[in-house]
Amino acid sequence: MTGPLIVLAAGGTGGHLFPAEALARALLSREARPVLLTDRRGGAFDPALGDVETHRVRSGGVAGKGLVVRALSVREIAIGVLQARTLLRRLAPAAVVGFGGYASLPATLAAVMLRIPLVAHEQNAVLGRANRLLARGVDRIATAFPSPRHLGAALRAKAVHTGMPVRPAFALARSRPYPKLDEAGPLRLLILGGSQGARIFSDIVPEAVGRLPEEHRQRLGLAQQCRPEDLERVRAAYDRLGIAADLAAFFSDVPERLASAHLVIARAGASTVAELATVGRPAILVPYPFATDDHQSANAAAVAEAGGAWLVPQPAFTADGLAALISSLVRVRETLPEAAARAARFGVPEAAERLADLVMTLAGSNGAGNPVALGNREAA
Repeated sequence: MTGPLIVLAAGGTGGHLFPAEALARALLSREARPVLLTDRRGGAFDPALGDVETHRVRSGGVAGKGLVVRALSVREIAIGVLQARTLLRRLAPAAVVGFGGYASLPATLAAVMLRIPLVAHEQNAVLGRANRLLARGVDRIATAFPSPRHLGAALRAKAVHTGMPVRPAFALARSRPYPKLDEAGPLRLLILGGSQGARIFSDIVPEAVGRLPEEHRQRLGLAQQCRPEDLERVRAAYDRLGIAADLAAFFSDVPERLASAHLVIARAGASTVAELATVGRPAILVPYPFATDDHQSANAAAVAEAGGAWLVPQPAFTADGLAALISSLVRVRETLPEAAARAARFGVPEAAERLADLVMTLAGSNGAGNPVALGNREAA
């Protein structure tokens, strides 16, 4: 690679790693050299990307922890900052991109200390705590949503709405038209529950399906993600209803399933919302109520306000309520296709390219990341 070296700081969960991977692809197409800096929990990029250099440093979560665990986590983060500082001085990157979460903190804090150009990507509709901590030291805040909460007036000048990078398969699925929906044809329902599934979907959805009007239930084609421990009881519930449901703890072909779905029921994590909007499919979103700063409710509200989804708080997610909502959405033939179009307009399929443009522009101001320039910035 002849282009600049860009460090991508991401880890913890796929929700942070997937957008970093999408950005890595876009950077590689620009002849840049992406390097992944993650924590011990973080996975690796898709092997199809090639041999992306990966480094691991220590880190730890703080939100929602007890005092002892918090103290230990702060210690781990401090050690990780020292490790990241040493690594960044050796690599001399042209820029660092942090993808939020405490796994990215050591690298991003070290970048602030070394005065390396830094982009913080915020994937939720609420500025996360890690990004709030960094906000004053970053050069740019790339946002997945147009106006995330907690982005005060002083930070708005740094904010650029790039959208949320998604894996290429979701962008490709966007070209698929919304499936034909008429009174006699199939009604395909897809239920996703995040990386671990959602027990409440296993509890509520089969019961709600049993309460649908017969003319709707007979048309139903259903695929549902379940926790492994819930699979058998959910399968038994659908068997009693005479519905041949496709159940699994993990779907490896979510882009294809989204493209084929008429309606999705899901949590409102940042990746899920971005994938729905990229493909352009309507959804009933049930935010996880214990998400930090209730960010899933904010994510869902943004899509609902755009007309691409219906937000149902978990306490209101009942079998009777869900059956009534599905029936009302299906009864008027134009409702779901119109919501699909609005979801697609909300999406930013070129998010990875937008973010890559931002990063490359910022990297260009860094003297190509040479050690002399890096040392000068630290001394400044």
